[in-house]
Amino acid sequence: DDLPGALAPVGFFDPLGFAADADEATLKKYREAEVTHGRVAMLAVIGFLVGEAVEGSTPLFDAQITGPAISHFPQIPVGWDLIVVAAIGAAELQRALTGWVSPKDSSFDQPGLLREDYYPGDIGFDPLGLKPEDPEELNLMITKELQNGRLAMLAAAGFLAQEAVDGKGILEHFSS
Repeated sequence: DDLPGALAPVGFFDPLGFAADADEATLKKYREAEVTHGRVAMLAVIGFLVGEAVEGSTPLFDAQITGPAISHFPQIPVGWDLIVVAAIGAAELQRALTGWVSPKDSSFDQPGLLREDYYPGDIGFDPLGLKPEDPEELNLMITKELQNGRLAMLAAAGFLAQEAVDGKGILEHFSS
């Protein structure tokens, strides 16, 4: 219950019991996955809303990308998709080099071992200097990021499901 992200009245929320038999290294991997998926989901939610809001009114790609957000990526001209995939790969490589023990330095029975001095999600990228120095304030900020990420994961899943079901963009639902 003392981990960042545990809030009253629920506390440490683990309804399926994944953390019950997990050691500290495994819990760190779970938290790393949660933070990473939360950050991706927050970007996805913004991408859904902004992508649909500027549809047809941006000079990017001659304003030819239309329809619900789930159909936007396949409409990107050839070559741009490779740039996006390369950028994602570079970011993931940097995260792996920052947080993970090299496979040659870990045993075969511990794949994906995080470094001892690595805190899940802290890749050292803070260009605006927002990371608090005070440990209590840092835990509060981490909790806020986790909560926003959890909400964004649910929102992104809902957006994907809604657009897949009826083929209409999310913003179309607000205007109809």
